Parts: sequence; C-alpha cells; structure tokens
Amino acid sequence: MATLVTFHAHPDDECITCGGVMRAAADAGHRVVLVIATGGEHGEIVQDVLDPGETLAHRRHLETLASARILGAARTEFLGYVDSGMVGTETNTGEGAFAAADVEEAAGRLAAILREEDADVLTHYDDHGGYGHPDHVQVHHVGQRAAELAGTPRVYQATTNRDEMRRLMAMARQMGMGDGEGPSELDMETMGTPESQLTTRVDVTPWLAAKRDAMRAHASQIAPDPFFLALPDEAFAAAFGTEWFLRAGEPAGGPFETGLFGS
Repeated sequence: MATLVTFHAHPDDECITCGGVMRAAADAGHRVVLVIATGGEHGEIVQDVLDPGETLAHRRHLETLASARILGAARTEFLGYVDSGMVGTETNTGEGAFAAADVEEAAGRLAAILREEDADVLTHYDDHGGYGHPDHVQVHHVGQRAAELAGTPRVYQATTNRDEMRRLMAMARQMGMGDGEGPSELDMETMGTPESQLTTRVDVTPWLAAKRDAMRAHASQIAPDPFFLALPDEAFAAAFGTEWFLRAGEPAGGPFETGLFGS
C-alpha cells in the first residue's frame, strides 16, 4: 500500500478539491495524511457558530479534524502559519502570514513530514492557486520545493477544470439553478486550469457522500443551506464528482490518468 500526503492552505480546502481522492485512497487501504498550512484565522464566519470566547482558529482546527476523520486521514498536521487573508489585504504581510513565509523554511517543514511518511504521492495546487489566493499560490511553491527536498516520486497539482466549470455554470443558468451565485465570466478567465493542460481526471462519485459530509463539518465557513450543498444528488455529482490534477511531465489534454497511484 502507498502513502498519500495532501497539502492545503486552509481548513475546508481539503474536502473541496481532494476529498474524493482522500476517501478513495483510504478505502483502498492506502495511508492518507492531511497537511494544512494555516489556521484559517481570517476566514469569513457563519453567524452565531462560535461559542462565547471561542476563536475562529480553534473552531476551524476542530472542524478540520472532523473532516479528516470523515475522509479517512490517518494523520492531520498543521504547519503553524497564519492565514494571509484575501489578495491585496494588509494581512498578506502580517506576522506569521503564510504568503510572506520563506519558501525554503516552509518547504522544510512539509518535507520533514514527507520523509517521515515516506510519501509516495503529494498533492498541492496549480501555479496560481486555483483562483489567485496568496496562500494557495504559496502552497504551490512550498509543495513543489518540499517534494524536491524529500524526493517524493509522484506530485500532482490539484485544480479545477476551467472549461468544465464554464460548461456546468452555463447549464445551471439555463436550468435556473444558482442564479446570481458562483463565479462571474470574468472570474472564469483565471479560475482553475484549461482542460488542455490537465493530465489526470479522477472519478470520485462513489465517495460523494463522504465529500459532502466533510464539507458540512466546516460549519464555521459553510452555512447549512448554501445552494451547492442543497443540490440534488445528480447535480452535486456533476459539480463535485470529478477531481482534476496536473502532473508535470505527463501528456496533457487526454487521454487522462484516472488515479494518483499509477498502475
């Protein structure tokens, strides 16, 4: 059996982009390790979720552990950096901010985990972090360097299929679903990665129940009634039933790899 280490910027990122491959790997007997760079201190807070005196970082830590259990992670680690906030905010350069961290130092922390686990596979993000968030971009740089330091043999950049997302949004609008929600056409020009650059398409529909439950575990960030969690099963599967990756050095644009562990 192999070991998958999946590296993410904030609590809740893991279930959205890699929840299916995590649960699938665990069910196949592989060891799954979740690493989160920050505490998510600057995330938006769902109203009335926090207990009196409770910090958002504390709640998000607990939510991540709950999500990790649902997704089958055998180990969950936090690198200890501070959430940098959205692009262009003063928190990008705040004390301890992950976006401002030294890449070599941060990569050393992650590489130590990769070595301890003798990791076979690492996932991180594409070169623009999926949608430009400074912490997500830093996950790309740190993940790439950590894999080099540790000699991790298989490295995948988790992303979304920009073209597929555009097709799904157009279909949803035609059906009158999610009107006014989701990314704008302008956002779509930079979100995710074009299909022609992708190498790996993993069907995670058998694990969608776990993926949706993991999303619900992040109650401080995901309200109980957002339109995507309330989607009928068929629509939820269309939106979240495929997880996309880019593996450097592999042929892009199809035929796609269908898993992260090879043959």
